[in-house]
Amino acid sequence: MEIAGFRHLYSGKVRELFEPIDPDLSHLVLIVASNRISAFDHVLEPEIPGKGANLTRMTNWWFDHIDFPSHRSEELAAPAEIADRAVVVKRLEMYPVECVVRGYISGSGWKEYQQSGTICGIELPAGLQFGDRLPEPIFTPAYKAPQGEKDENITFEQTIELVGEKIAAALRDASLEIFRAASAIAEQAGLILADTKFEFGADPKNGELTLGDEVLTPDSSRYWDREQWAAGVRDQSFDKQMVRNWLSENWDGSGEPPRLSDEIVSISAERYSLLAEKLTGVRQ
Repeated sequence: MEIAGFRHLYSGKVRELFEPIDPDLSHLVLIVASNRISAFDHVLEPEIPGKGANLTRMTNWWFDHIDFPSHRSEELAAPAEIADRAVVVKRLEMYPVECVVRGYISGSGWKEYQQSGTICGIELPAGLQFGDRLPEPIFTPAYKAPQGEKDENITFEQTIELVGEKIAAALRDASLEIFRAASAIAEQAGLILADTKFEFGADPKNGELTLGDEVLTPDSSRYWDREQWAAGVRDQSFDKQMVRNWLSENWDGSGEPPRLSDEIVSISAERYSLLAEKLTGVRQ
C-alpha cells in the first residue's frame, strides 16, 4: 500500500503503520486498520469485510467517551481514501506491559480457575461458574514480548521490575478506572464488557500517561449481550472467539490454518458491525 505524503514503517498482523514524509511531522504516525484477522498467532484468510473500518470507528468512539489522555492527534487528518479505517496518532514511549482487566471469568482465566482457584495467581472465591461476574475487576498484566514472540502473563511484582513501582501503580489504577467507566457505558448499550486489554505510553512532551493502540474493540476485548448473559447464555460473544472455536474444530494446530469458511466470515463481519452499531447507536 502506498499513501501520498507518507512512507511505510511497519506491517503488523492486522495493521499498517506509516510516518509523514514531512520532517516537521515526525512525531506523528498514521495507523491503518486492515480487514485481516488473526488467531493463534496466525493471520487467517480470507479477510473480514468491513472489519478495519468498524474497529477504527469503535476506537474513535471510545476515545471520545473516555476521560483519559489518548494518542489520537488532531494535528493532521488521515488521507481521505482511507479515512474510515485510519487514525493519526502521537508517537509515545510505550511501556512493555499489556494491561489486562477482567470483570468476568472466561477464557484462559476460567481454565486456570478450574485448576487452582486463581486467575493469574490472584485468589478468587470458590464456586464461581463460567461467565460469572467477579467480585471486583482484577488487573492481570502481561509482558508484551518482541514481535514474533508470545506475550507472557506476569505478576504485579514483575510489572514493578519492568517499569518501576510508580508507573506500575499508575498503569494498574488507570486500567481499572477506565474499565469501570467503560463497563458502565457498555451496560447502557445492552452489553457486558467481560475483559479487555489496554496499552499505555508516556507522552514524550510532558511524560503524561497516555492510552495507545486500539482501545475497547472486539479485537482487544470480550463483549457479551447482557440479556443473553442474564438468561444464562454464556458462550456468546462479539469478539474473535467464534473464529477461535471454528479453528479448534477444524484444525489440529500444526502447519498453516485452513481457510475460513464463508459462513464464519459472514458471521464475523456481521458481529463486528452489530457491536459497532450497539455501542455508537449509529447504523452504517
